[in-house]
Amino acid sequence: MSATQQPSTDAEPTDKESRLKSYLREKAEDGELYFKSKFIADDVGMSPKEIGALMVKLSNSAKDLDVEKWSYTSATTWRVQPA
Repeated sequence: MSATQQPSTDAEPTDKESRLKSYLREKAEDGELYFKSKFIADDVGMSPKEIGALMVKLSNSAKDLDVEKWSYTSATTWRVQPA
């Protein structure tokens, strides 16, 4: 018998994009959120580079979040707010 991967029973999203989107939605629910990827990397379990790539994708595809590349000082600062 071979080992099979069991579906996750956690309430958290399983793919990285959904996990990041849920995190951003939760943190920005009361207004704007400004952050650098390196400061939330541990919270979402991804590298800053992965977060940066997903943020570009979310800025074009997220209907419920307004995602904007805000500034660049040693790393990109992102601005997120509910749409």
